[in-house]
Amino acid sequence: MLVKTYGSALYGVDAQTITIEVNISKGVGYNLVGLPDNAVKESSHRINAAFETNGFRWPGKKITVNMAPADMRKEGAAFDLPLSIAILAASGQLPDDRLDKLLIMGELSLDGTLKGIRGALPIAVQAQKEGFSGIILPRENAMEAAVVTGIDVYGMSTLEEVVSFLRGTYDPDPDVVDIDAIFESNEVNSHLDFADVKGQENIKRALEVAAAGGHNIIMVGPPGAGKTMLAKRISSILPPLTLEEALETTKIHSVAGRIDAHQGLMTVRPFRSPHHTISNVAMVGGGQFPQPGEISLAHNGVLFLDELPEFQKTVLEVLRQPLEDREVSISRAKQSVCYPASFMLIASMNPSPSGGFADPANAFSSSTAEIHRYLSKISGPLLDRIDIHIEVAPVNFDQLSEERRGEPSREVRKRVVAARKIQQKRFEGMPHINYNAQMDTRAMDEFCTLDDASRNLIKVAMERLGLSARAYDRILKVARTIADLSSSEKILPSHIAEAISYRSLDREGFLK
Repeated sequence: MLVKTYGSALYGVDAQTITIEVNISKGVGYNLVGLPDNAVKESSHRINAAFETNGFRWPGKKITVNMAPADMRKEGAAFDLPLSIAILAASGQLPDDRLDKLLIMGELSLDGTLKGIRGALPIAVQAQKEGFSGIILPRENAMEAAVVTGIDVYGMSTLEEVVSFLRGTYDPDPDVVDIDAIFESNEVNSHLDFADVKGQENIKRALEVAAAGGHNIIMVGPPGAGKTMLAKRISSILPPLTLEEALETTKIHSVAGRIDAHQGLMTVRPFRSPHHTISNVAMVGGGQFPQPGEISLAHNGVLFLDELPEFQKTVLEVLRQPLEDREVSISRAKQSVCYPASFMLIASMNPSPSGGFADPANAFSSSTAEIHRYLSKISGPLLDRIDIHIEVAPVNFDQLSEERRGEPSREVRKRVVAARKIQQKRFEGMPHINYNAQMDTRAMDEFCTLDDASRNLIKVAMERLGLSARAYDRILKVARTIADLSSSEKILPSHIAEAISYRSLDREGFLK
């Protein structure tokens, strides 16, 4: 008897429906074809043990299993459940009248308990697109998949529950998720607040501009000046995720197996802070069967690189293409995938090996040659892709001892959200642009027009600082954001001047 069930395989952040055909005929043996990996090939042992534990019969005949399309590799133990259901139906132990309407995925324990899988959200999205009426998943993946509307999601705990459901003797209600309630419960309420930072008003302003336009920023200053403290508080002023961004972000973390079973949907922007010993593959993603790296896990959020020169130079150089294209393509002999990587880069660094700026009066200060050698670890093309360069000076005693608290993050966030709303309205007809940092040449020509005074100002800056064409674009984008924070339709000379002031590393002798 021939029976078909339906599962799903992950390719990048998307899913592909897999048809599992099981035929039981005269003879003896178990043949599994369709490019399965070792975990799929080993499924027969887990399924056989689960059958014995739960009172089901392993057919004593020839079992032929085909996983189509046959030219796509199938990975992982998540195919255990659809394989076991197909074998039960093909051997007459289970009716097959509902199997064509359901997509089934889950890993089996030897006692028949279902274990969680990766990629439940993209699997549910694809199932809904292809017209399946329902999806059966392990209980711990139900909330994640239930975010998708238009399809019934059934979270099951054991193989016996799934069989009872298909026989009609168990009729659970589909799992339902209140998306609005998830957003409300996960609203940013961080204990990290800009009000805790003493002084550093110019740095707070630069971070506000960066958050409002999604700009990359690097902070240069001695140890203890507050670089890390400020960077960790950027999340408290970023605008909340939209539903579309939340779904995109959740899909990536779901594929990587990093979703909390009780969370379902990610509603807070990710903040990733990898250690400087990270490898190329861990940063951009990869492996024999490519998985998302830190830059993709930071999609729609922040990637914070503390002590930037301490990272391997090759790791920093592989960031150049994703920073420009906002996606990363990973090609391997067996597979090529593309992961989104639209993140906001925040980097910090000391100005010299000794930690401080050049100081002839300090015997422990690094020499000019040492400083330039230290800074040369960061290439010019990478710095060009960072919109805002800002110096962080140490806070003096009077500022540190002040009892008055600074402006709280919630007030800064209001201005950031207002500026983002202006940008969303501006870019309504441009599907791949959501904020100023994402503007392409066409958008800049339309929205970054300058008057004569502004044009002359930026011309003088380019000639004196020797700025590249990319740096020119960065200045225009930052100026556009500063204008948005001021609710100004036009970019004024004052906005250009402030944007130019955020190019510290382009200034000759800025360390002197």
